[in-house]
Amino acid sequence: MAKKKPLVGAAVIGQSGGPSAVINASAYGVIKTALESDCITKVYGANHGIVGILNDRLMIMDEEDPQELELLLHTPSSALGSCRYKIADPEVDDTDYKRILEIFQKYNIRYFFYNGGNDSMDTCNKVNRYLQKVGYECRVFGVPKTIDNDLFGTDHCPGFASAAKYIATSILEVARDCKVYDKGMITIVECMGRHAGWLTAASVLASEAGDGPDLIYLPEVDFNMEDFLDDVIRVYNGQGSCLVAVSEGVHYADGSFVSEAKTSGTDGFGHAQLGGLAARLASIVKAATGAKVRGIELSLLQRCAAHCASATDIEESFNSGKIAVESAIAGESGKMVGFRCDRKNGYVCHYELFDLEKVANFEKKVPLDWITSDNAYVTQDFVDYCTPLIEGEPQLRYENGLPRFAKLKQVFEK
Repeated sequence: MAKKKPLVGAAVIGQSGGPSAVINASAYGVIKTALESDCITKVYGANHGIVGILNDRLMIMDEEDPQELELLLHTPSSALGSCRYKIADPEVDDTDYKRILEIFQKYNIRYFFYNGGNDSMDTCNKVNRYLQKVGYECRVFGVPKTIDNDLFGTDHCPGFASAAKYIATSILEVARDCKVYDKGMITIVECMGRHAGWLTAASVLASEAGDGPDLIYLPEVDFNMEDFLDDVIRVYNGQGSCLVAVSEGVHYADGSFVSEAKTSGTDGFGHAQLGGLAARLASIVKAATGAKVRGIELSLLQRCAAHCASATDIEESFNSGKIAVESAIAGESGKMVGFRCDRKNGYVCHYELFDLEKVANFEKKVPLDWITSDNAYVTQDFVDYCTPLIEGEPQLRYENGLPRFAKLKQVFEK
């Protein structure tokens, strides 16, 4: 593609949706590359994503200390602030879009980077469509993030590998605890994953290290309580203990969630707020077996464990932000940075651009042929897919024995 005339103006990056251990590495990739660009005149951080733009709450990243910004590489959660705000289709209600355009014009913002998952890519796509429609020249890019690993097109998503590594490590440790007593125990570990079971499947990596789950249940297939109890009892009777990994979003054949908290509410995008599954299953197993049973819900721990992040994930997350800026400067727009990977002779990751129209609101699930025929484990194909993604240890900076995370000044534009 012929290189377009440089577009001169400010850039803004926002973060949206659930945090991760490496979302700030992606943001740092955007911020650092944008600050070093000749055609980007100023770099803003939207405080709480698209809501920050609507509320004219823009942090001036040019005012931050470079050394503090570098700490974003190993700082979990969303340093700029996140949100779960669903904007309407511009054809139905363009109120928010008019406000976004007003803010962009006010600060001459010509580059918009949005760092998030499925719903964030949908927001990014809608903003891009609107700006094109009204003729405002602005390069719009999605920078992927989701521990759920369910974004369409890309081999995997920034954030998934680090969460997967935390889950596998936790399972590896819990497995030792489960088997320490003379009297056996049944342990049920609930992992995140509403409709896609990538994170729960990652528990199998602990088995590769010697102490993994005996049973794994994913939301890609229907859950049957009788089969589940039969599986648990068989394993428990056979070896005196049983360790189960289960996705929070497992559901019955009628589509209803097994989780007892399935009706507790929804988030800003209308997704069910799940939780309490491990406790419910533990209660049912206890009643059926009389055994000692523990239910463990990893909850937010699995998405903020920077101390257990994958160095591969950190590097790829940073590069996804960097490449988004470089591609936008080169003239691309309406795209998301994604990965194409080769695992045949070692692991090689290539960066590609995917159309936001194709990415937005599509979920990528664990292939059914990567799930065993009894629906209670995953195959070697998943192990081969996931293993290289968790490689490498984070090089955290420590102070007084604890990780030193970034502390931004948060200087706001007036």
